[in-house]
Amino acid sequence: MAGIVEYVKESFGELKNNVSWPTWAEGQSLTVLVAVFSIIFSLAIWGVDTVFAGVIEEYFNWIK
Repeated sequence: MAGIVEYVKESFGELKNNVSWPTWAEGQSLTVLVAVFSIIFSLAIWGVDTVFAGVIEEYFNWIK
């Protein structure tokens, strides 16, 4: 149990002292960028899925 406590203490120390955190404005702009690309990517996947579903449905109607 002492090993886990020491690990957590060292982890917090590492995050506090050795990690370079972005500024608040930089963090906000990067969050918006990730959100926009996530939406675009999910719409692209939805579009491809819809097209493939239609193609597969037509194929099974054709072989019926």
